[in-house]
Amino acid sequence: MSAIELARAVRAGERSAREIVDGYLATIAEHEPTIHAFNLVTADEARAAADAVDAKVAEGRDPGPLAGVPVALKDNLCTRGIPTTCSSKILAGWRPPYDATVVQKLAAAGAVSVGKTNLDEFAMGSSTENSAFGPTRNPRDPERVPGGSSGGSAAAVAAGFAPLSLGSDTGGSIRQPASLCGVVGVKPTYGLVSRYGLVAFASSLDQIGPFAANVADAALLLEVIAGHDPRDSTSSPEPVPRYTQSLGDGVAGMRVGIISELMGDGIAPDVRRRVEEAAEHLAKSGATVGEASVPAAMFGLSAYYLIAPAEASSNLARYDGVRYGLRVDGATTAEMMESTRTEGFGVEVKRRIMLGTYALSAGYYEAFYGKAQKVRTLIVRDFAAAYEQFDVLLSPTAPTTAFRFGEKAEDPLAMYLSDVCTIPTNLAGQPAMSVPFGVGDDGMPVGVQVLAPTLGEVPMFRAAAVLEAGAPA
Repeated sequence: MSAIELARAVRAGERSAREIVDGYLATIAEHEPTIHAFNLVTADEARAAADAVDAKVAEGRDPGPLAGVPVALKDNLCTRGIPTTCSSKILAGWRPPYDATVVQKLAAAGAVSVGKTNLDEFAMGSSTENSAFGPTRNPRDPERVPGGSSGGSAAAVAAGFAPLSLGSDTGGSIRQPASLCGVVGVKPTYGLVSRYGLVAFASSLDQIGPFAANVADAALLLEVIAGHDPRDSTSSPEPVPRYTQSLGDGVAGMRVGIISELMGDGIAPDVRRRVEEAAEHLAKSGATVGEASVPAAMFGLSAYYLIAPAEASSNLARYDGVRYGLRVDGATTAEMMESTRTEGFGVEVKRRIMLGTYALSAGYYEAFYGKAQKVRTLIVRDFAAAYEQFDVLLSPTAPTTAFRFGEKAEDPLAMYLSDVCTIPTNLAGQPAMSVPFGVGDDGMPVGVQVLAPTLGEVPMFRAAAVLEAGAPA
């Protein structure tokens, strides 16, 4: 059953939330040892929350639009009293004293958290191989990666551990694993969903968003978690539309542009073919399809790997062995901090901290960070020009299907190229989502990316619903 159907059954008294949660916990217990989607399964807390939902139903009260629906949470979302590690040794055992806003909203909507999912350490990676607690495996083929950094959240939905999950997307960390695992993943407009309680990686890029098995469930989850939050200074004050109400409106008269810069070298032929088929399906469904150009997107990867590490080097300076998390003693304060960070941070996190510190250093700021910000402005302008001609844009989500473990681990540039199609949207602060659209030559899922202008989630979801309905079996 879909999340929408489960919630409807619980609210109508046809099924109990406890029965549903117990069923999903049993699935987790059976298959989690193989997949390792979770850093922590919160079975006792989930059962207690389910019982509270059932009590509300028995009293004749409405428990909310996600009544009794199990949800998995990426382990960089703060959960009060429950360990939040960001899959890093440096935060092992840290229990936040508060809930992230999205966690509060889920509870208010009747959703039941079943655990904290694995990720690349501090959300830095594209394969979930960089976790301090071991890799997550792709449920479609355990010999392959699930993508990253939200690999655990994507795998949890793909494996049937939960109908819904939350991830964070800084350069593609929701959409790319959604593509590789064959589920729906949404990166909303920057500011649409509160970042309060999300452990920061790159604050001008990070955004929380949904994973789901289908477009309608993703739309409902976004309705629940979106909205203004005074605790987040970047939160949008705009009212949240009912995305689920427009899903059946189709694409008749919609203008769809295929981004030419994201269809060339580096995109596997089988992936490119699926995107072309998706465009053909939209055209047959009444859309006008043409070629779109976002020239500066070609420089998105270079700009991102200066801006994101620069912000990370600032945000991760707080992990000093003093206030929370790991502490490795030393003879002096400086030695203690150095030992703590040496022991606590993994290789990829250290790499990005050093890149970012260098980009911000005296004498190099303008040459690197300043120039990257200018490229970011060009990307925003190019997208704006494209959206004058088109309502939504189309591209691959990832250049390839899921790759095998270790295939790119020793080549950081090859790994970074996994996000070449998703990064431009983060730099522009605009929404995009990945929709499963058939499989590649290796039988693994292919995701098609639907992009939209700022706060353009409504047409984005409409196009996604049409693609979902026409996806190859």
